Amino acid sequence: MTVLTILNSPGTEIPDLLTDLGDREGIELRIAEADTLGAALPGTDVLLMWDFFSTALKDAYGSADRLEWVHAAAAGVDSLLFDELVEAPVTVTNARGTFDRPIAEFVLSYILMHAKNSVGSLSDQAQEKWNRRSTRDIAGTTALIVGTGAIGREIARLLSAVDISVTGAGSRARSGDADFGDVIDSATLADNVAGYDWVIDIAPLTERTERLVGAEVFTAMDDTAVFINVGRGDTVDTDALVDALRTGKIAGAGLDVFDEEPLPAGHPLWTMDDVIITPHMSGDTDGWRMRLAQQFHQLFEQYLAGEEFPHTVDKKLGYVR
Repeated sequence: MTVLTILNSPGTEIPDLLTDLGDREGIELRIAEADTLGAALPGTDVLLMWDFFSTALKDAYGSADRLEWVHAAAAGVDSLLFDELVEAPVTVTNARGTFDRPIAEFVLSYILMHAKNSVGSLSDQAQEKWNRRSTRDIAGTTALIVGTGAIGREIARLLSAVDISVTGAGSRARSGDADFGDVIDSATLADNVAGYDWVIDIAPLTERTERLVGAEVFTAMDDTAVFINVGRGDTVDTDALVDALRTGKIAGAGLDVFDEEPLPAGHPLWTMDDVIITPHMSGDTDGWRMRLAQQFHQLFEQYLAGEEFPHTVDKKLGYVR
């Protein structure tokens, strides 16, 4: 008997593709929420984090006596990288590949909105103002993509297709990369960030990347540059970002993630004219939950067949190699 537990959030629907697994011979399906996960974990072989923002597993992990595999229905796995799970012989997988193109398109939309001053045009429209003006070309501009995983690479390919020159920043410096050409060491970001029009943060949240983009980096950026974050809010020093925007150290920002979500009412970022805010939705295109369900279903079949997964998370590094 294989016991599959799905951690869900209140009010969130679980697709039939997943719940129907409980009707198969040899599979016991348990559905839990954060407050009942501890009771559901004893005997569980596989845990699907359908509530992918939850940190409940850390508190409930002591009751996991048979857990072999945890799958996060998200790209980020920072909520799963607590010491006990990192050290345990438990395989962790994520939704690698599911969000690559949608997030890349979202990044391009941020760039276009800033370059074409779409926010200004919408403001003029609301005021019935005919304010004809020049806007900026994106062809020939440059982008530094902080994070060279699957999503970062898809961003690089899409931006290259519209003639934006891309460079990567990752865990180590290298040259001759297929998607980026040159990759700088993200630890030297402040020394290398000048000269880019778009600085795009898609880095995973690890000990190495927490507050990676701070005052030193913003000061080193060109004052015409735009900062875009579609990765993790905690990779950025938000106070330093606000200061950089207020003082004109950078020209603007496109922000989909924050260190506190939802972004609190009254936060200064809400009312800055040069900031575009979206509520952590860059990967959420029509049908995204079903695509996540289909991905897990395929992985679960491979697990039952004893096959290797196409990718696993390196729990020491905090991301898929």
